[in-house]
Amino acid sequence: MALGGGTFVLQNKTLPGAYINFVSAKNNNVMFGERGYATMPLLLDWGEESKVFEVTNGDFQKYSTKIFGYDYTHEKMKGLRDLFRNAKTAYLYRLNGGGVKASNTYATAKYSGTRGNDLKTVIVADPDNENKFIVKTLLDTLVVDEQGNAATTDDLVDNDYVTWKANVTLAATAGLALTNGTNGTVTGTNHQTYLDKIEPYTFNTMGVDTTESTVKALYAAFVKRMRDEMGVKFQLVLHSYAADYLGTINVKNSVSDTGWNASALVYWVTGASAGCEINKSNLNKVYDGEFTVGTDYTQHQLEAAIKAGEFTFHMVGDDVRVLEDINSYVNVTDEMGDVFQYNQVVRVCDQIGNDIATIFNTRFLGVCPNDEDGRLSFWGTVVKHHKELQKIRAIQGFDENDITVERGDEKDAVYVVDAVEVTVAMGKLYMIVKVA
Repeated sequence: MALGGGTFVLQNKTLPGAYINFVSAKNNNVMFGERGYATMPLLLDWGEESKVFEVTNGDFQKYSTKIFGYDYTHEKMKGLRDLFRNAKTAYLYRLNGGGVKASNTYATAKYSGTRGNDLKTVIVADPDNENKFIVKTLLDTLVVDEQGNAATTDDLVDNDYVTWKANVTLAATAGLALTNGTNGTVTGTNHQTYLDKIEPYTFNTMGVDTTESTVKALYAAFVKRMRDEMGVKFQLVLHSYAADYLGTINVKNSVSDTGWNASALVYWVTGASAGCEINKSNLNKVYDGEFTVGTDYTQHQLEAAIKAGEFTFHMVGDDVRVLEDINSYVNVTDEMGDVFQYNQVVRVCDQIGNDIATIFNTRFLGVCPNDEDGRLSFWGTVVKHHKELQKIRAIQGFDENDITVERGDEKDAVYVVDAVEVTVAMGKLYMIVKVA
């Protein structure tokens, strides 16, 4: 007779034999969500349309021309260079897609937009293949693609800049420009489409470079809904918009650079906010971007800016620096005190909210029984998470007894009470020197 065997749930087998369960060793590592993720809707002359596309800092430096139509050093990339001073990854969306794609006899631009008008095709005889041609695609004067041994466009492979029209006979040309490319028109619908598409993504900060009050109001309402109703924790950066909300950062200063909105500092602040670690602050951080920042404020005006919840830059010697790392929340309440005006506090709270939600959803939801041992296990995980926060000095004075985990009103509910004291960066010095 065969011996018993297999796996077990209870130790209640009748037959002798080996009952063995193979399980993964529990991973008790604390899950800290990584920072450095930003998102922005953009006005572009080239690029992906009708979709959110991911660009890393390295991608931007190496593939800027392919992605945005301009090389990394181009004036039109100045805002993105400011963003990526501190951001690691950006989820971007082209607001003005849907225009006309430039074209000529042989090719059509890969994307719509005015940058397609700077493309041209150069066709010369192929010296190695009789009655065949070498076809070059140029962006301005840069050769971005070259193919040989071709008699018709069907012999060519689409590249990063053009798609070839079907079955067109090639003929030598010194350079035939693509023409009639246009950018799409932007309305409120474009902004709403972006918000709909970005909703499933996870990021730390959203920035919108706009001077239109109705557009600002749309985004301010979005971040408030996502934070308060959906539990999705991120901050929004706008220029000159007094939202009176901890989720919105209100940039005070304007720039004077030709061809750019007065609100272009949003790029740098978005990257700085996204990239700031939870145990750090942007207080006194040097602006290392490329825009000309208006900082002509008196001490009285700077004090008023802080009280108004305005994220402000000021001059310190030859440097432009962040005055206070604050958000637009000003009308504090007993329930939500002035501590929530500090972005460092919001970042830590957001980190806790996002991390604990991820831990619960991946390790406990539908897996762990809601009994005393299960709740104790969850309590231990939260305690360990907070001890790691204290180790990196993001919080202080943590006492594990401040966390309680109990059964909720419903059978599957867990009710947690938590308490932390967020550490903030030094901002003021009061000193008495006694001289004998």
